[in-house]
Amino acid sequence: MGIFSRMTDIVNSNIVNMLDKAENPDKMVRLMIQEMEDTLVEVKSQAARIIADKKTIERQISFLRKEEAGWAAKAELAISKERDDLARAALEEKSKKTDTAMVMENDLIQMDDSLEKYREDIAVLDGKLQEAKKRQKQIILRKQTATSRLHVRNKIKRADSNKAMNKFEQFERRIDHLEGEVEAFDIGKESNLDDEFKKLENESKIEEELKALKDKMNKNN
Repeated sequence: MGIFSRMTDIVNSNIVNMLDKAENPDKMVRLMIQEMEDTLVEVKSQAARIIADKKTIERQISFLRKEEAGWAAKAELAISKERDDLARAALEEKSKKTDTAMVMENDLIQMDDSLEKYREDIAVLDGKLQEAKKRQKQIILRKQTATSRLHVRNKIKRADSNKAMNKFEQFERRIDHLEGEVEAFDIGKESNLDDEFKKLENESKIEEELKALKDKMNKNN
């Protein structure tokens, strides 16, 4: 594709619409930026060549104008010496220099027009390039955000899965079992303690009965 065809495509392009329709906006914007940068280098290179050619032609025109003035002075000298033949020849040379200079001056006008168009194209292209880079930053930020959110969602999904919940239930059952063992141990201790108090109560009762029996026997005696 030629440079002017690429320039037309880029200038007339709607970057936002192109990226919205692209299947891979990240890749698309990178290719667009690369294409714009390459085209911008080519356009500036051609503009630089025109500027260099323009400077060369301006030096040539300056030289031709000096020669033109020199032949005019020689024609005047020949006339003063009544050498019309030499004056005529000098004027012919002067006319050649004038015609050549005028052609080059017309070339300069065309070069100026071309440079002005290049400046406009470069300004538009640079604006498109900056727009594309701005969109690239937005796409990169959106991609990073989406990737981070997807990572978090995947973790949440794994945490909400039946397998994860089963693990929690297993942990809870283990804790219930440990708590049951503790409670069973405490129940056993409470039972032993009750037995001790019942034993004390029985001993006290027996002592009372023994005392009552002794008192009765003593009374009978």
